[in-house]
Amino acid sequence: AAGNRAMVKMSENSRHLAALLIDKMPAYFPPEKLQFFDETGGVGVEFSKLPFDHLLFTGSGATGRAVMAAAAQNLCPVTLELGGKAPAVVCDDFPLATAAERILFVKCLNAGQICTTVDHVFVPRAQVDEFAKLAAQIVPQRYPRLDSPDYTSIVDQRSFDRLVGAMDDARSRGATLINLIDSGPAHDRASRKIAPHVVLNAPWDSELLTREIFGPILPVVAYDTLDEVIARINSGPRPLALYPFSHDNARIERLLTHVMSGGVSINDALFHVGQHDLPFGGIGESGMGHYHGREGFQTFSKLRPIFHQARLSSVGLLAPPYGRLAERMLAFLMR
Repeated sequence: AAGNRAMVKMSENSRHLAALLIDKMPAYFPPEKLQFFDETGGVGVEFSKLPFDHLLFTGSGATGRAVMAAAAQNLCPVTLELGGKAPAVVCDDFPLATAAERILFVKCLNAGQICTTVDHVFVPRAQVDEFAKLAAQIVPQRYPRLDSPDYTSIVDQRSFDRLVGAMDDARSRGATLINLIDSGPAHDRASRKIAPHVVLNAPWDSELLTREIFGPILPVVAYDTLDEVIARINSGPRPLALYPFSHDNARIERLLTHVMSGGVSINDALFHVGQHDLPFGGIGESGMGHYHGREGFQTFSKLRPIFHQARLSSVGLLAPPYGRLAERMLAFLMR
């Protein structure tokens, strides 16, 4: 839309989609306007070294650093969308059932494999057990079995093993893991499906609370004061998204003014991303730059100032010697 030609390097986890786009797209765009490229090994590194006018990358922080370093050799500006540990914060004035329903919908969508999904949730200490009970009621209504066709597999075996390992680590260190599909197994290696889980009392230094989860596992963190929540969030990297749940405007304002994030959905999760009249992008370790809407158009454009000088110029008026400046100004105005 901003008048660009585009080259798109697909993820190594999207080989089938890449093949489809490579096959179908020539019917709609000539190759000098738009081309897709498959990741066959080493393509991403070479792709990042090309002298683009602008480079957009979405993925992990580690790969984002490598992309930015490669682009820097060409002084190529980058937009990075990197994800991170996006928290939800449920305040005690907000209906707990409504919060649980909305948070669990997003957390289970694509089995939690969305960069802006709720990573973990802060819940008032007195409501933690009730939140877990509500979650155990909500999820089976949507996914009655692990092999439900509506429920997504984990993208690859490495990610599956990482998530199962993080769950085992938390359990071995005293955390309570609650399988929200209680009629079946916690996970199935053959299908790479992991049942949605709520995790209580996970250690702060556990993988589930230090690394982006990117899966259907929801740590619930008990809190006593909002200041405690703010301090905890601010002690880590700035998140790509923040999800406060409250009808108290003062509490919402306190969270918005004391916690910096890429974007915010108030009293829901994820939905700021779909508002195409709002810019979307991270900050700090969750990324840089914006796209969507007008801001996206400007990101992928060159705002080039062009000035047309009038027939009568003031250059002669402003040039030295300055001793007779007032006299020259009067003469200029009298023309």
